[in-house]
Amino acid sequence: MKKAVECQNMTDVRTEIDRIDSALVDMLAERWTYVDRAWTLKRSPEEANVPWRVEEVIKKVNARAVDKGLPAAMAEGLWRLIIGWGIQHEEERLRDR
Repeated sequence: MKKAVECQNMTDVRTEIDRIDSALVDMLAERWTYVDRAWTLKRSPEEANVPWRVEEVIKKVNARAVDKGLPAAMAEGLWRLIIGWGIQHEEERLRDR
């Protein structure tokens, strides 16, 4: 693992980006296991979308992004997409139950 400032060429940069992408996929896959578990604990499709919880997650993500030097708008956009997929997954599973 190299820090960005330690990369001497584009091969170094690409290697580190690939490493991070792999770790991101692993973390998203782990997160998905909890999303998949959540629908089994809910009773109806209406419970899939909990607006106050969505906003709570977004607020935490934005704060973390700012703290880490990541554009908050980018983080929020990504998380709204991730959350949207989760809500859709839960709604579909709950309707099919």
